[in-house]
Amino acid sequence: MAFSIHSSGDPTADRRADYAQMLAEAGDPAAAADLMRQALERAPAWAAGWFRLAEFASVAGLAAEAEGAWRTVLRLDAADRFGAELKLAQAGLAPLPDAAPAAFVAGLFDQYADRFDTALVETLAYRAPEAIFTALGELGHPAMRFAEALDLGCGTGLMGERLRKSVSHLAGIDLSAGMLAKAGAKGVYDRLSAGDVAVAEPGESGRYDLVTAVDVLIYLGDLAPVFRRVRQALTADGLFAFTVEAHGGPETFVLRDSLRFAHSRAGLEALAEREGFTVRVCRETVLRQDRGEDVEGFVVVLAPAPAETLPTLLPAFADATLLATPPALDEAPRSSLH
Repeated sequence: MAFSIHSSGDPTADRRADYAQMLAEAGDPAAAADLMRQALERAPAWAAGWFRLAEFASVAGLAAEAEGAWRTVLRLDAADRFGAELKLAQAGLAPLPDAAPAAFVAGLFDQYADRFDTALVETLAYRAPEAIFTALGELGHPAMRFAEALDLGCGTGLMGERLRKSVSHLAGIDLSAGMLAKAGAKGVYDRLSAGDVAVAEPGESGRYDLVTAVDVLIYLGDLAPVFRRVRQALTADGLFAFTVEAHGGPETFVLRDSLRFAHSRAGLEALAEREGFTVRVCRETVLRQDRGEDVEGFVVVLAPAPAETLPTLLPAFADATLLATPPALDEAPRSSLH
């Protein structure tokens, strides 16, 4: 995966790391790992350097060394900004987590913010916002008008741009300060907040009649916390529209080599029923391209189930971590990753 290597603070170690990267790109990961070890002898507390060593060692077939290096990353960086926990799980060396580390996701998109729109739309043929908008239109919502909407994981505002003319009041929430800055510059949101997608704060009128989550739930395996919070935040006739990457196996969700999660249709439908939703749309679509290949996914639209059909829900809504209101954008601390 691509990541910023961050300076070790030792110029010699940095040079060796640069040479190691060149060797890896030239097809010699074993030599790259050897040079990276030398760099880390000079900078043993350099978490990004240990992550890079793990990547080189893994490609070179040095599984034990890769595991040790990933575990060192976790020891040095408890927030796991590089996704070492995901790499261990991917290699079968740790349990599959319920979600990608928040610091990993925020850092990834902070680095990507400046080129996000161009890369997605022009290079990766990004189609998810249009797929959601089309699915909403097919449901016959009156004049496609929504009084209040929340865009979870709003990113730079690609979904917000598509929704703006159909929504009277549009709020967005995202982990990445860089993405929020880009979204704010577009002027399509009435309110932007920094926070986790499981924290769907109340709308201006108390509840939303539309919540969207476009290409954000791919960083979550267990979707139950988000489903529960959105179910509480929606009006009785509201809609929850989102995309996920698709997989056809028996597992509810899997972790892919891309470090993104993919979900099964059966798992999504079962979870929706458990959390008090009716499935209005669940169909396969191509979300975008990745390395020249189509990324298959589901576009899903859920509606709150009628009260008489609701299952007995756990009292999760009293959980303070779900009900906490994230800071407003101008109060949120800037990321310290860069």
